Amino acid sequence: MGGTYKATGINLKSMPLGESDRLLTVLTQEFGLIRVVAPSARKHKSSLGGRSGLFVVNQLLIAKGRSLDKIIQAESIQSYAGLSQDLKKLTASQYLAELALFQALSDQPQEELFCLLVEHLNRLEKLPGAVTLASLAHATFHLLALAGVAPQVQLCCVTQQLLAPDFADPDWRVGFSAVAGGIVSLAELEQLAPRLSTAKFRTGGSTIRPSQADRAQPGMGQAVGRPQSVRESAPSYPPARPSKNKKSAELHLQINATELALLQQLSQPDFIQPDGTLTQSQEHPIEQPLPEQIWLSIERILRHYAQYHLDQPIRSATLIDTCFYPLPQPIPSP
Repeated sequence: MGGTYKATGINLKSMPLGESDRLLTVLTQEFGLIRVVAPSARKHKSSLGGRSGLFVVNQLLIAKGRSLDKIIQAESIQSYAGLSQDLKKLTASQYLAELALFQALSDQPQEELFCLLVEHLNRLEKLPGAVTLASLAHATFHLLALAGVAPQVQLCCVTQQLLAPDFADPDWRVGFSAVAGGIVSLAELEQLAPRLSTAKFRTGGSTIRPSQADRAQPGMGQAVGRPQSVRESAPSYPPARPSKNKKSAELHLQINATELALLQQLSQPDFIQPDGTLTQSQEHPIEQPLPEQIWLSIERILRHYAQYHLDQPIRSATLIDTCFYPLPQPIPSP
């Protein structure tokens, strides 16, 4: 790199440093994840003040330092002011930034990750607020796919047979096991459950991991798991802050036809249209508009799946719970 170097990056984390500086964590196309000082960025008239904000994309000129590099020039290319004006969108964007930080590498180009994150932040800002959760699920699936750990949602993870949603039967269900790597037929899910009885759960600081023997089973990927037999109904959320004995229940469960159809369509690049409607599959059309409860379910499934595969708790998920999960209604006085 020499004494100075140029990079194009998006600010993903920011924290105060010293009396007036900021320490930024920046995802760059050219060098991956870097930590740089924005000198005097917290001063009132600093030229780096606005350029050091979250989700601002800058062209940077950076000077090498002994311990930390320092920004000596920044020119903003793009910012996402609309995200900060909508609490739900801001929360979703922080969630995506966290996922990007989990998988970003340092000292090597990260152009694909950079472009994918910027693309989904741009969509999130422009799409109607009513589809914020859908946009979050869409982006999460694509980030997992880029990391090479997207859930298998077309074939049974154990039998490798195609599983298609059956909308004609209101009671139709299919299993989803993050430990197995995605969707599983109900018969196979019941057989998997006893083997997962010693699995540990990890989310928000706890752990979920199957034993090495379980992970070595043919057709089993790495995913999130709950040591529980098949649930008798589709997942219902909240609780937003489940008790310990309920956390793993959300990781080894049944999903209905609509939930499976949505998961199967999340890989499409233009799944959500600019007006907020969904691109319809000719084989499995979905009635629109969808209730937010469906997207709450999809987000929770992908959340635990991502936490397992990336081996990190998504701390922004707490904010998702606060913003999106309905508050309990007060009991009327007699």
